[in-house]
Amino acid sequence: MINDFESLGVGGTFRRALRDKGYTEPTPIQSQAIPQLLRGKDLLGIAQTGTGKTAAFALPLLQRLDEENSPPKPRRPRALVLAPTRELALQIHEELTSLGRYTKMRHAFIIGGVSQNPQIKGLAQGLDVLVATPGRLLDLAGQRHVDLSEVSVLVLDEADRLLDMGFIRDVKRIVALTPKSRQSLLFSATMPKEVAALARELLEDPIRVDVSPKQMTVKEIDQRVVMVDNGDKQRMLEHLLRDDEVSRAIVFTRTKHGANKVARKLENAGIGAEAIHGNKSQNARQRALRNFKNGDAWVLVATDIAARGIDIDAVSHVFNYELPHEPESYVHRIGRTARAGATGAAWSLVDPSERSRLRAVERLIKSSPAEVAVDLPPRDPAELSQASRRPPQSSGRPPANQRPGARRRSRRRRRQPAA
Repeated sequence: MINDFESLGVGGTFRRALRDKGYTEPTPIQSQAIPQLLRGKDLLGIAQTGTGKTAAFALPLLQRLDEENSPPKPRRPRALVLAPTRELALQIHEELTSLGRYTKMRHAFIIGGVSQNPQIKGLAQGLDVLVATPGRLLDLAGQRHVDLSEVSVLVLDEADRLLDMGFIRDVKRIVALTPKSRQSLLFSATMPKEVAALARELLEDPIRVDVSPKQMTVKEIDQRVVMVDNGDKQRMLEHLLRDDEVSRAIVFTRTKHGANKVARKLENAGIGAEAIHGNKSQNARQRALRNFKNGDAWVLVATDIAARGIDIDAVSHVFNYELPHEPESYVHRIGRTARAGATGAAWSLVDPSERSRLRAVERLIKSSPAEVAVDLPPRDPAELSQASRRPPQSSGRPPANQRPGARRRSRRRRRQPAA
């Protein structure tokens, strides 16, 4: 395994940007992908968020465009990255901006849910790299605000989620607008037959890079299951969240309504929480993520679609309030913790009616999360009322200056100690 970026062929300009970000050694997918992409090969990458895949395609993409030194033309981006969600598009754009900070290249992202006027203005000025969600991109292409005829590199990120969200026709329409001579990259966390078929259509003699998320998940994350009736799940969740080891947590629900309901009840219980799902406006989603990142809220309640765009370090715990319909989503959910070499824990609250879903997860990950018994605190209203009046110091948590975002959080919402 090559253990430095210079040996991979990454130029000095971009190694400087990597040092600024604290990246000293390439991840496995970067070691395997970057040299091949610098040679102009097509690539099929099987990897989930958190493996370093964004830098794996962004570094060779930016280096190729920088070496070509061809100024972008109005409305004609030189490279295109397609993402399934607004959050992921924004994160990719931020990574491109960070890695390309010592170049003069221009990047922008276009997404739905916000005004298109600033996006039209940015396209008119000329872009080296455009990051986009499919719907808004096709809208602007139909209005002739963007022309994809000079795209030399096309990246499809999280192709399985693009298909899950019903974007397959949009993706094929967009691909048809790009030149056949382009370099093409497709990344997917899973490889169902639909994604494999799309890869055959899109890629020419591709290099295949497979970073198994299942092995990483079993190895690095402490997985636990607690059997609890649906009617007691909220109380169980609040009880577990008040554990001293929980510093920042993501709670997953199956529905948007469920995410709102759980977040609202957590807030009522004195636990700072934000909800994020597809029905939220873009501004509301970005505000929720911002509050979660900076510590104003230390619990984020999310649906699976929204979760694909969440790439936040220092998430100590993931809670499956409900098991997902598809076992693969379990892998993506719990992969939000134990990032960048850290440890993490994943709890699943399983009603007896969900046992079949639990068995499907166990078959996928080839192991069984530890089933533990947790005693719920009593429901006595007087005791709960007394607990709510205790000072925060009685919880036995670390000092405020040792918890992420504690100063900001202290001005808004404090954790309610366990009864």
